[in-house]
Amino acid sequence: MAERGVVPVDQVITPWTSRLSGFHKLPVAERIAQVVRLCRLTPEEASRLGGEDALSLEIANQMIENAVGTFQLPLGLGLNMQVNGRDYIVPMAVEEPSVVAAVTFAAKIAREGGGFTAEADDALMIGQVQVTKYGDPTEATQKLLAHRDELLALANSFHPTMVKRGGGAKDIEVRVLPAPEGPQSEPLLVLHLIIDTQEAMGANLINTMAEGVAPMVEQITGGRVYLRILSNLCDRRLARATCRIPVTALADFDLPGDQIAEGIVQASRFASADPYRAATHNKGVMNGVDAVAIALGQDWRAIEAGAHAFASRDGQYRPLSTWKIEGEELVGRIELPLALGTVGGPIKVHPGVQANLQVLKATTTRELAMVMAAVGLAQNLAAVRALGSIGIQKGHMALHARCVAVTAGARGPWVEKLANLLVKAGHVKVDKAREILSSLSQEELAAATGTG
Repeated sequence: MAERGVVPVDQVITPWTSRLSGFHKLPVAERIAQVVRLCRLTPEEASRLGGEDALSLEIANQMIENAVGTFQLPLGLGLNMQVNGRDYIVPMAVEEPSVVAAVTFAAKIAREGGGFTAEADDALMIGQVQVTKYGDPTEATQKLLAHRDELLALANSFHPTMVKRGGGAKDIEVRVLPAPEGPQSEPLLVLHLIIDTQEAMGANLINTMAEGVAPMVEQITGGRVYLRILSNLCDRRLARATCRIPVTALADFDLPGDQIAEGIVQASRFASADPYRAATHNKGVMNGVDAVAIALGQDWRAIEAGAHAFASRDGQYRPLSTWKIEGEELVGRIELPLALGTVGGPIKVHPGVQANLQVLKATTTRELAMVMAAVGLAQNLAAVRALGSIGIQKGHMALHARCVAVTAGARGPWVEKLANLLVKAGHVKVDKAREILSSLSQEELAAATGTG
C-alpha cells in the first residue's frame, strides 16, 4: 500500500476524533492514509477501504444467484459526528451528491451544542403466524395464550445457542384483526412471537421459529396456518437521537441564527401536517441512514420498509424527525425502527463491510442504531436548514456540477474548474459543460479531458 500513501499502523493520530479539518481538500490517497493512521487499519483493511479487493467475483457468486460481476458505489466518510460524547467516523456508500457533505456539515453544527444524544431499545423483533379456520376468535385467542410457555419453549428449541446468550423468544401476543373486504368474512387471527435477536438482525432465526411453532398453533386452535414470517415493522426496536443547537450557531447565508431556526421549524411544521411534504422530509432522513446501512452490510430495504410503516402508525404518514425552538436552542428529535446486525448476512462475508466497521468502531447493534439515528437527524438538519433559508439547489448544484463536468468529459483538475464555471453561469447542464469545453483551445481541451 506504499504507493497509496499508507503509513505504518503504529503511527497513529491521537487523540481519537472525527474532527478532521480540511479532510475534503486532501487527495484521495492522503485521506486514506489519515484514516488508516487514525483507525489503526491493517494494510489489507486499507486496501479494502480504498476499493481494492473489496468484493471479489468469487465471493459475490456465493452471496447471490446468477452473479455476473460486482457493482460499486462511492464510499465517503461522514465526519464531525459525536454521539453520547463519543466521536465516530461514519462510512457512507451513496451515489447522490451532497449527502456525505451534508452530514459532515450538520454534525459540525450539532457539536456546538454538545453533539447528539441517543438511545436504542433492545433487539426485540416480531415473528408473525397467520391462523385461519380457527372457529371462535375469542376462544382461539384464549387457547393460544394458555399455551404460552409451551409455544415459547418450542420456539427456543430451534435456536438454543441464542437462548444461552440471553436472547430467543420472550413472549407471545395474539391479535384479532377485522376481516378485509371480500367474500371471506373471517377475522384475521395472528400470533406474534416476540424475539430478542441480540446482535443479529434476526430475519432467518425469526422465520425459523415462526415456521417451527406453526404445527403446534394448528393443534391448539384446530385451524390452518398460512404465513409464518418476521415483520419488518420492528416498533419494539426503536432508536432515538436528539440534538440541541444554540440558535446563534445557525447564522449563515448572511442571515441571523434566529431566522434560520425559524425556517427549520416551519419546515418541520409543514412535514407534520402534510404527507406529501413528510415523504420528502423522510427521504432526506433516509439518505443518511441508507448510506450507512449499505456501507455496513445492513438490510437497507428492511430498514426503509420499517421506517415508512412506523411513520404511518397513527393513520397518517408523518415525519420521523421534528424541530422546535426551546429557549435559545433549536432542538431536533428523531425516532425510527432500526433492525440491524453486527453478525450474520453479508457482514462477515463482504471484505469491504468489515473494513468499514473497523472505521466506525461501533461494537454492538444498539451502538450502531444510535449512530445511524444521529446520522439521519444530521442529514435532515442539513436539508431543512437549506430549505428554510436559501433553498436546496444552491449547495446541491455545486456538488452536482462535478458529476456534470465528468459526464461532459472533464478530467483531473478541470473537473473542479469546469464545475465552478457551470455554477457561476447558473446553468448546470451537460450541454453547457460541453459548450464550455468546445470553446477551449486544442491544447486546453486535451488537458481538460485527459487526452493530451
